[in-house]
This record gives sequence, structure tokens and C-alpha cells, in this order.
Amino acid sequence: MKHPLRTTFHVFALSLTALAASAIGADLDSPVGTWRTIDDKSGNTRSIVRIYEQGGELFARVEKDLTPAGSTTLCTRCKDGHKDQPLVGLVFMRHMKLDDGEYRGGDILDPDNGSIYKCKLRLEDNGRKLKVRGFIGFSLFGRTQTWEREQ
Repeated sequence: MKHPLRTTFHVFALSLTALAASAIGADLDSPVGTWRTIDDKSGNTRSIVRIYEQGGELFARVEKDLTPAGSTTLCTRCKDGHKDQPLVGLVFMRHMKLDDGEYRGGDILDPDNGSIYKCKLRLEDNGRKLKVRGFIGFSLFGRTQTWEREQ
């Protein structure tokens, strides 16, 4: 005969496991969270960024700069209010909205050249990867990076 306390514990443990799995699944359905940016030219990890929601739109800011210069990097090539601002803490992606399975309608700043591009995002690999495409005019004229979700 099974002990009632042991059975209760097993039911509780299974419930917690199911709850955790559903929470992880919900997180993977949205780009909101922390990501490793991977340079599309070198293949190196450049930074840790956080995508967050504000007013129904997605924004992203740099949490950690992983380049050799580290946290001392400034956005010297930026032309607007970002000019000479520290890269860490910089909001570099703005106003992204979900539209037919992709996030678009916003823009993204490339701190390497100071340019601002139109942007679109698409989750892949069950939410573990994020395709980030910056472009001028049409999406055909641009470049794509694949970011990896932080665990």
C-alpha cells in the first residue's frame, strides 16, 4: 500500500514540473528575454541584450558588452541622442510589433557605423534562436544575424 504523504508529494512534484514546463514554453513563444548577439561576419558573441515589452511594443538594450573593450565602449558613430553614450544600457532596438508571425515596424541601431535601419525579427528553433534582420528600404537589401537565447 502506498503511503498517502508520498503520493501527495509525487502529485505536487509532477504539478511543479508541468508548471515549469509551461512557463518555459510561454517564454519561448516570445522574443522577450535575454539573448547572446552573434556577429554575422565573425561568428563571435558580441553582447548580451535584453528584449523587453513596453506599451505593446518590443525594445532591446545592451546588458553586457563582450568585446575586448568591454563596458568602456561608447557609441561614438551614433548621430542622434545616442551619440557618445555608453554601449551598455543603450536602447538600440525600438517599436517592434507582432505582425503575422514576425515582429516588425521598428528600427535597430548599428553602433559600429551609427546607422539606424528598419528591422524585423523572427523566432526559430522553438524559440531558442532569433533571426534579426536590419535593412534599408526593402528587406531584400540588408543583413541578418542569428541571436541565441540565454538560458
